[in-house]
Amino acid sequence: MITLLTLSNKFDKILDCMAEKTKTTQNLDELFEIGAHFGFGKSRRHPSVTPYVFGSKNRIDIFDLEKTENSLNKAFEFVSSLVANKSVILFVGGKNEAQKIIKEVAEKVETPYVASRWIGGTLTNFGEIRKRVDMMLNLLSQKEKGELTKYTKKERLLIDRKIEKLQKMFGGIKDMITLPKALFIIDPRFEETALREARSLNIPVVALCGSDNNISNIDYPIVANDSNIASIQFFVEKISEAFKK
Repeated sequence: MITLLTLSNKFDKILDCMAEKTKTTQNLDELFEIGAHFGFGKSRRHPSVTPYVFGSKNRIDIFDLEKTENSLNKAFEFVSSLVANKSVILFVGGKNEAQKIIKEVAEKVETPYVASRWIGGTLTNFGEIRKRVDMMLNLLSQKEKGELTKYTKKERLLIDRKIEKLQKMFGGIKDMITLPKALFIIDPRFEETALREARSLNIPVVALCGSDNNISNIDYPIVANDSNIASIQFFVEKISEAFKK
């Protein structure tokens, strides 16, 4: 016998399904609006990305946005689990389109970042890199305390230039005192050295990957447009929401 409670439960499930479907449609519309579906020319496609390609138009690969959304959700869940355990996640985006976005969002959620050229050994030779970071912090401290006045004007100028160079290289990782538990990379093909160092240390990688990327060596690939500023902004902010929660 069908009770009112049974009917109510079924109705609730139908509403939940409708809400989820509406949410998915909204997400896909948003991905489409920012151009997340655009890959590179078909000739540049890496074979590992083929399952994510819906088709080609004017020889340009078009991503299946449902699969893009699924890959984003998996990456988000992984990042959320790390954030819940207060694990360090390093944001990496040195290409021109990503630098400003990575820096602004990473600083907002207070996670370390590299938004310039990757310095070889940042992970694999972290001890030595940390010494250079400490040197930078020491010089900054001396400058703030007025302890550099003992040097000549020319010497202070050289020290200022050294501080500026160190800040550009290591400013984003000044608070990273241990190796990160994961990397979030924009375009791992561009950040080949960072990816290689992470793989050698078994550090998981979440990455926004265009159609020219080899995603077989990425733990959590988000396959979408990795060259368009609007697309990069969208995915970086989506991943950053895990920190806010």
